[in-house]
Amino acid sequence: MTAAVERPAGLFATPAKAGGRTQRAPCAAFTLLEILLALALLALLISATVSLSSGLVGDTAVTAEDMFWKGLTEARKEALTSQQEVRLSFDAKAKAFVVATDAGGTQTLPVTTATDKLTVDFLPLQKTNNLVLIGGELVETQGLPFVTFYDDGTCTPFRVQFRHNAAASFISIDPWTCAEMLEVKK
Repeated sequence: MTAAVERPAGLFATPAKAGGRTQRAPCAAFTLLEILLALALLALLISATVSLSSGLVGDTAVTAEDMFWKGLTEARKEALTSQQEVRLSFDAKAKAFVVATDAGGTQTLPVTTATDKLTVDFLPLQKTNNLVLIGGELVETQGLPFVTFYDDGTCTPFRVQFRHNAAASFISIDPWTCAEMLEVKK
């Protein structure tokens, strides 16, 4: 004797006609709210993955030029917010840029990838006659001890000279915007 298995009435029943129309069992579907929640969770997972992977990719070596721009930005920001003059210099022994205020506060930005042969010099914007030929390149010998940033967002006109081993590179800084000056082609 076997017992008959009962099935639920609405799942496999044939459509019943009511008033000449065929009634169908309701179809299983997602609501708009469920779809939006699923998309929001997917976007959250993607953004978390991108932010974590950008931290891995962003661990590139920091150059002396990168730390110079960071120091310049910090010095200018400090001058604007504190409404006092701020000095930016390079400590050759510590291989670090130093942002110093008149109130005595200092911030040190070390150059972590500095080689033993790295030198950074702040030079006047106008080229002087204090030049020495090193390794086939003209290098200026008389520099500025520091660069001053003023409370109105300007700075002293200067150039910065980076020397890695024997190669020298220059960046001219606009005193009004404290940004790199564009070279004029002749």
